[in-house]
Amino acid sequence: MSRYAPPTTRATKVLALIVPLLGTVTMGTACTDGAPPTGSGSAAPSPTAVATSTNPSDQPSPTASARPTTIPTSAFFELPPELRKSPRQTTPVSNALPKLCANEFGTGGRQVTASAAMTVTYKKADEPPSNVPQGMIHQTIFTFDGDGASDYMQRVRSAVQACPTYKQGDNPVKVESRALPGAGDEALLLTRTWAETSLNGDRTGDTATSQIAVARVDGAVTVFNDQGWEGTSGNPAVLGQAVRDGVRTLDAWQR
Repeated sequence: MSRYAPPTTRATKVLALIVPLLGTVTMGTACTDGAPPTGSGSAAPSPTAVATSTNPSDQPSPTASARPTTIPTSAFFELPPELRKSPRQTTPVSNALPKLCANEFGTGGRQVTASAAMTVTYKKADEPPSNVPQGMIHQTIFTFDGDGASDYMQRVRSAVQACPTYKQGDNPVKVESRALPGAGDEALLLTRTWAETSLNGDRTGDTATSQIAVARVDGAVTVFNDQGWEGTSGNPAVLGQAVRDGVRTLDAWQR
């Protein structure tokens, strides 16, 4: 008997070794063609496996990420023709904002994405346009990122509470503030009172008043600064209409 195995026997043994190896390679290829197996460390992670924060404050809201960087004229209120002494005009924000003890209504640039201001001059409804105006309203609009609008309202409240009186020239001015319900998401109304003076600066014996309204509408804040003509009283009814119309217009613009 020969001590060497026949060629057919040797080939059979070789094939017996190769076939399992080919099966292993084929199975490995099949795994990479489909979805990665569960628990695989080398496979690309599934999109659902990406870690996300469960805290909503860590994620930018869709509204916050789309805050405008410019404010159009259409975002501002407009008086009805019978009250309008002159059309709206753009105004520097620094001139439109009221100042009491300090710069209470300034933003300091905190989270502001856009700002603009306009001024409208008004008259009494039953007076001809040729008469002297009754007053003017400066409207300023700020848009903010994140919680900037709510933070601004809180800062204004604190600043106003710290300023119950201030001097306008030599004339002391008293400041009272209260919440203004029904105007936007939150609002504040300030009333300023002082001794009325003539054009010459002499006191007339009467008092004069004007009002400031601040309202937040979503991520925007608008400030209405009513000033009577030549230091006289403003018109609370006109300011009230301006606030109502201004809040609706600002809300519509942001939608």
